[in-house]
Amino acid sequence: MMRMKPVDVVIVGFGWTGAIMGMELTEAGLNVLALERGTYRDTSPDFTYPHNADELAYGIRGNLFQPLAKETITIRHALTETAVPYRQYGSFLLGNNVGGAGIHWNGQHYRPSPEDLVFESHNRQRYGAKFMPADMQIQDYGVTYDELEPFLEQFEYLCGTSGRAGNLNGEIKEGGNPFEGPRKREYPNPPVASNYGAKLFADAARSLGHKPFPQPSSNASQPYTNPHGVRLGPCNLCGYCERFGCFMYSKASPQTTILPVLMRKPNFALRTQSHVIKVNLDNTGKRATGVTYIDAQGQQVEQPADLVIVAAFQMHNVRLMLLSGIGTPYDPNTGKGVIGKNYAYQMMSNVNVFFDKDVAINPFIGAGSGGNQIIDDFNSDHFDHGPHGFIGGGYILGGQTGGRPIQQLLLPPGTPSWGEKWKRAAKDSYLHTTGVQTHGSVMSYRDRYLDLDPTYKDSFGLPLLRLTFDWHDNEYKMTRFLTDRAQEIADAMKPKQTSQTIRKAGDHYDVRQYQTTHTTGGVIQGASPETSALNRFQQSWDVHNVFVTGASAFPQNLGYNPTGLIGGLTYMSAKALRETYLKNPGPLVQA
Repeated sequence: MMRMKPVDVVIVGFGWTGAIMGMELTEAGLNVLALERGTYRDTSPDFTYPHNADELAYGIRGNLFQPLAKETITIRHALTETAVPYRQYGSFLLGNNVGGAGIHWNGQHYRPSPEDLVFESHNRQRYGAKFMPADMQIQDYGVTYDELEPFLEQFEYLCGTSGRAGNLNGEIKEGGNPFEGPRKREYPNPPVASNYGAKLFADAARSLGHKPFPQPSSNASQPYTNPHGVRLGPCNLCGYCERFGCFMYSKASPQTTILPVLMRKPNFALRTQSHVIKVNLDNTGKRATGVTYIDAQGQQVEQPADLVIVAAFQMHNVRLMLLSGIGTPYDPNTGKGVIGKNYAYQMMSNVNVFFDKDVAINPFIGAGSGGNQIIDDFNSDHFDHGPHGFIGGGYILGGQTGGRPIQQLLLPPGTPSWGEKWKRAAKDSYLHTTGVQTHGSVMSYRDRYLDLDPTYKDSFGLPLLRLTFDWHDNEYKMTRFLTDRAQEIADAMKPKQTSQTIRKAGDHYDVRQYQTTHTTGGVIQGASPETSALNRFQQSWDVHNVFVTGASAFPQNLGYNPTGLIGGLTYMSAKALRETYLKNPGPLVQA
């Protein structure tokens, strides 16, 4: 095995959290090496127009995604079943290459509600412990909203997030989200102008007494220079966000916010096509000595380092911790162990809204998040859950993220799936259709978890990650409640007709249907090593010089998109590293 020169820090994975950590730790004077399994990608030449606006290449064939033939996961619904491999992209999308999922995300940029971070204790105090099912094992994050707020702001100003404050230093502001936690500063950019479908939604929601506001968006609404001096351009609402890189330098990503500065730093290095297979430990098992990776030539390479940052995608973080033997694997039969515990996803529904030809929606005018309107009245614990028999919730969105002809074509109920009538319906309805979407939370449960598959292996002969997951009654009730509210708003928009897509009680989790890439949990953070893998600073309880960043730290999934919280938690971790850990390496109790 080849042994490389030691470095101060090795970062595994080079998406959002890897780039943030790379910038923060190089600025602290450390020599930092990032290892990325994929290849290098940048706005130019990789995402330039017109080849970037190729739905077949990026939307269907997944040019930005991890090749599932080399590594995938296996999936089953219950402990008694045999898991089978995820062979074709459907439910979620695994990013690949430099930038990871930070390239192909939609730019939807939320903060958690204050109660989201103390979700178990908040719900127990308000509704009582018996209100939650016995097999639900939600937890607090070990950090409060007030502690995290400066870091949520830091990430917003990195991204140039467009939006309108609803709670500015405790004062509720007209036109913003009245349910959000207090923020110290306004968004760095004003909202992206609403598309017409969003305007119809907002008017209808307002007529029903709801409080619509512009969706927070890391699609810049105007030219913006972030704190690193990197310039973003205004979004032109081209409709090619999700599954695509941004050719306008408008959507925040590592490439458009950090890499132009970080890649020039003399104490930073990046090695691509470097697939990390293990975090190496010393003979005590309590300290990491670096990592082992497989290079482009198929050789195993040892990379010594004083500090290891595991910053890959959520599922990859879990698998690497299991392969490395850090922390005790979770056992659903006993409820003991922490690695793989509390996997969660999100539950979506849609109300498709069809108008006559005199209402011109023009769905091709859209962005991943900019231009839409939402209501937050039924998210988190913004309403009394007592009469409804569930916890959690979600936001309801109106508008469209684009009008791509293959994946975003909405057809009226009763349309045949092919032939002349299908073509006529597509032609007649395309320009006159919009949607109302619900974006709901999913709780964690004792029987929903991640472990290593006993049968299937990747192209290197290592066990694949196995996912055991299905829906629970709490989520069926939640999505039914949200969808009914969405239908009320859709009806108030006065359409010609509507149709619904909803997961009903008895429907199994179906990997063929895309919902989100918001997979969470497995290396969760919390207040105790008995119930969590990481402390509040995303530091391993078991190996103090290993930090694990990303949505793998979420104890359950909130109703919002996860990226804003991921960024805030990463900046909080980076500050603790810079200001406390480097002065006195060891377990972080306070910082």
